[in-house]
Amino acid sequence: MIDVNNVSVRYIMGDFKDIGIKEYLIRKVKGQMTIKEFWALRDVSFHVDKGTLLGIIGSNGSGKSTILKVLAGIMPPTKGSITANGSIAALLELGAGFDGNLTVKENVYLRGALLGYTKEFVNEEYEHIIEFSELREFEEVAFKKLSSGMKSKLAFSLASRVNPDILVLDEVLSVGDIGFRKKSEKRMREMMSGGTTTILVSHSMQQIREMCTQVVWLEKGEMRGIGDTKTMCDMYERYMKK
Repeated sequence: MIDVNNVSVRYIMGDFKDIGIKEYLIRKVKGQMTIKEFWALRDVSFHVDKGTLLGIIGSNGSGKSTILKVLAGIMPPTKGSITANGSIAALLELGAGFDGNLTVKENVYLRGALLGYTKEFVNEEYEHIIEFSELREFEEVAFKKLSSGMKSKLAFSLASRVNPDILVLDEVLSVGDIGFRKKSEKRMREMMSGGTTTILVSHSMQQIREMCTQVVWLEKGEMRGIGDTKTMCDMYERYMKK
């Protein structure tokens, strides 16, 4: 179960993180420092029941990736709060947590450790992970030499090996060949049947329509609605055709 309560996220532009602390201090002393605010999310609220596969839709810059980062605990909200019951596994960036210079096999153990898996668990599950990812022939190949689709396969295979209470995915199921996407979708449904709550961002409306049981529509950082998949997708597609 997840409760998102009036969540807002503000980015500050023009501070010392952008220009360096020395330049920041010089400009501040001279009165030349201007700080601009950008609200990526404003007062977003919704509830997700256990076992739901929630899709988040919206045009570019609508705040989809930002809300996922907040849900995953990577970014604290500027205002509001999130209550999430249970363990959370997030798969937001395909290359995150992998070392490009290490082999596929070495990265299974590295990324597994970052996901909280013990070495014993990875030893037991390694064969399942490598088979599911379809990378058996690439075990000793450096991760940086893999295609984006192959990286996606490995990342998903690792993240889906256990059943977290909440799984957060950003465009992960949209990468890779058709066969692997179908296999991944099947695995998602298996996890849902086991009670895993899943939050999915995807630009594929077909995928959202086929997989999700509920949809949130964000636009320019604000909630446009939440409801059943067909209703929300139809509303969004009419909006995009204007």
